[in-house]
Amino acid sequence: MNRSELKIGEVAARAGVSIDALRYYERMKLLPRAPRTSGGFRLFTHEHVERVQFIKQAQELGFSLDEIKGLLATGGADECREVRDLLQRKLSELDDRLKAMKGFRRVLAKHLSACEGELERHGESACCPVVVGIKGVESRD
Repeated sequence: MNRSELKIGEVAARAGVSIDALRYYERMKLLPRAPRTSGGFRLFTHEHVERVQFIKQAQELGFSLDEIKGLLATGGADECREVRDLLQRKLSELDDRLKAMKGFRRVLAKHLSACEGELERHGESACCPVVVGIKGVESRD
């Protein structure tokens, strides 16, 4: 084994995944099968580490393993179109989530402002308008 070859445990540690995850990625064909030594040890390269890191980052961004497999595929125009379409869908989903989060932020800012105003006007005798509003909604149910 030379210095550029890594055992499965080293790859897992560097990529921040479990050994079982690496085996699963191999079975799913997300990660090319690593050659084995005469003793049966898998020998990975730094490219394997980078690929696993890409897989994890893509998962964190909301891509499924099947979608990631499509991103990792190499090929011609048809695959490129599929990747483009997938990326467009993901951007649209992200835009929708951002819009929802911005709306929720406005609601939170409005509640914060109401709380600050109530505390300024009434000090220690303040009655939290957010809690009062929530209790009012609960009593109507």
